[in-house]
Amino acid sequence: MPRSTAPKPARRPAQPRETETTYLAGCGRTWAVASAEADLAYTDQAFPECPACPHRVEPEGGPPFCTLRPVDTAHPFAALAGLKLGD
Repeated sequence: MPRSTAPKPARRPAQPRETETTYLAGCGRTWAVASAEADLAYTDQAFPECPACPHRVEPEGGPPFCTLRPVDTAHPFAALAGLKLGD
């Protein structure tokens, strides 16, 4: 009996696994959250110093937030620290 030559269904790309990661805010607070994201937005702004925090982002048309990054990662602009600009 001949074998079917029907194409195999395409495989979905593997999704990153959500593991508990400790995220750090600019103010130094940390949160342990189960997420696969590279960074998170903290929108609650529940701490008394949040309105005056220099790490607070206030986008047009959206709520203010603080960016949370995994504790062991460099700031996204850290690579620019060694950049030498010409005159």
